[in-house]
Amino acid sequence: MAGSDALHIDLGNRPAVRNFELHRHELMARRRRDSAIFFLALAIGLAVSLNVAQLFPERLLTGLPKVGDYIYATLPHLRPDVLFENSKTEGSLAYWYFNLPKYLRLLAETLNMALIGTALGATGALVMCFPASRNLVRSTWIYAGTRRLMEVCRAIPEIIYAILFVYTFGIGPLAGVLALAIHTAGALGKLFSEVNENVATGPIEGVRGAGGSWLQEMRYGVFPQVLPNFLSYTLLRFEINVRSSSILGFVGAGGIGQELYYVISFNFYEEVSAIVLMVILTVTAIDLLSAKLRAMATGEEHML
Repeated sequence: MAGSDALHIDLGNRPAVRNFELHRHELMARRRRDSAIFFLALAIGLAVSLNVAQLFPERLLTGLPKVGDYIYATLPHLRPDVLFENSKTEGSLAYWYFNLPKYLRLLAETLNMALIGTALGATGALVMCFPASRNLVRSTWIYAGTRRLMEVCRAIPEIIYAILFVYTFGIGPLAGVLALAIHTAGALGKLFSEVNENVATGPIEGVRGAGGSWLQEMRYGVFPQVLPNFLSYTLLRFEINVRSSSILGFVGAGGIGQELYYVISFNFYEEVSAIVLMVILTVTAIDLLSAKLRAMATGEEHML
């Protein structure tokens, strides 16, 4: 032990060791200072954000009961003794959903908007994703230009596109379809390109070695590898677009959202709950179906 202590004292007196310890203490002090500055800035930013958002406890406590009042007002006054009577009997399910044919037609229109918008957007994303993949193009201009174009497509919310197209083409589902397609192209294009950047290079080099063109490299070297992920992301986007298309109706883009905006504006409370319940059940059914389809698509990945 005495020898070890002597060796430690001896090492501690060496200039190199003293300089190392001094530098280590400086780094630790700098790290503590930087951490303190970061958390102070974070706390200030959070405080400013809470103030801007007016997220005050007393305001929340005052407003929350009104949420319950509104939800209670929208609930139907169902009566068990006449629950299955006709639409002219107050308290029956048929009375609550007296406008069911109209709701179903508008809901079908909403689903149609989401489906066509997703299909068009996925097609646009498929076209843009290959030149937007760093490992698949040599030109920096093409890569950067395609990336910026996709950013513009997805940076603007769908509802802003919908307002623009309602102004351009008039009220109706066309505006919703175009809004969903553009935003979907930008969002899916980014996801598709990131999938492309992780593909194995062997198949691409094989096609290139056989004299294939760039398009043939993408078709036979890349596409078979990424197809399951493309399908999975497209189905996920379809779910999102069903929800988004319900909101686009608020600005005149058609579908069930337009009817929902109408009944909310005129305080037709029971109709509000009827439509919201239909939308929730529809989205849930699509979520479950899409999850199964995505699992099937992912399972196929191992077979390719």
